[in-house]
Amino acid sequence: MGLMNTFRVRLRWVVCAAMLCVSVALVQAQSSKHATRLILKDGSYQAVNEYSVKGGVVHYRSAERNGAEEEVPARLVDWPATQAWEKAGGGGGKAGLDPELAAMEADIASRTPEVAQNLRLPEQGSVLALDVYDGSNELAMLPQNAGDLNRNTAHNILKATVNPIASSHQLIQLKGTSAETQLHTGTPVIYVRIGDNLPEEAPADAFKVDTHGATGNAAVPAGGAATSEYVIVRADVRTDVRVVGSFKITMLGKVSRQEDVMETTAEMMTGGHWLKLTPKQELLPGEYALMEVLNAKDVNLAVWDFGVHPDARGNRDVILPVEKKEPKGLQRR
Repeated sequence: MGLMNTFRVRLRWVVCAAMLCVSVALVQAQSSKHATRLILKDGSYQAVNEYSVKGGVVHYRSAERNGAEEEVPARLVDWPATQAWEKAGGGGGKAGLDPELAAMEADIASRTPEVAQNLRLPEQGSVLALDVYDGSNELAMLPQNAGDLNRNTAHNILKATVNPIASSHQLIQLKGTSAETQLHTGTPVIYVRIGDNLPEEAPADAFKVDTHGATGNAAVPAGGAATSEYVIVRADVRTDVRVVGSFKITMLGKVSRQEDVMETTAEMMTGGHWLKLTPKQELLPGEYALMEVLNAKDVNLAVWDFGVHPDARGNRDVILPVEKKEPKGLQRR
């Protein structure tokens, strides 16, 4: 009888120990699921067991709500900060970048490439110039101007044929003696947003402007064409106006330079969304116009005007560098 009681006591201890081991294993398994954090752009984060991206939406299991299935738009997630957290040892387990997320991140990066430290191009835009003001890099918008055409940041086309044999004549007259945007460096870099399905001709209902003898319509495509060439023409400042004169397209790329025409080196940035233009020579103080050469005989009279004056005051509506967020010290959402 005593042996039986002893056996029962020992059996109870074995069962309790087994149950305790199972409980510890469950707790450890549950805690190990807290694999990573989805760090959001507003500075908060979600503790998650695992996540995946489908169709622009992040699907995850919440580590704080017993594995509840939740979702958040992928555009709200700060992916660089999330990856930095994982690489720093905060992540593990099942969480990680899947191929769809990696492709999405690469596409977003190509649409908003970094052009200087902590300074990125916007996802939407047309033409911007990398300027240096008060010792800091910034992106200044270059509005488009075609004389009577209202200024805007779209990419309009006003086609005009330039006769390579004709003598120099006025192509376009811009109102005012100075452009709205004034750059402070003679070596700016200009970025042109490249659009898809750029129309060869404007639609029948496109608005028209006075082209001073040239013919053509104005269209509003999504952005520039990768096949276009771009030159910077120095404007002749007169009483209340700036005059942009014609030049010989056939002379572009030749060793001999044309007076008041600065050619640019074009480089397509990764992803094919932005064209980087670098002037081949320093721009002296003065007024200029970026002109698009559409083909071997046609130019776009809707130019992007700007000035170069180191002492000019700062521009409005510029894009400034944004310091990258550190994942440390974030607060739960």
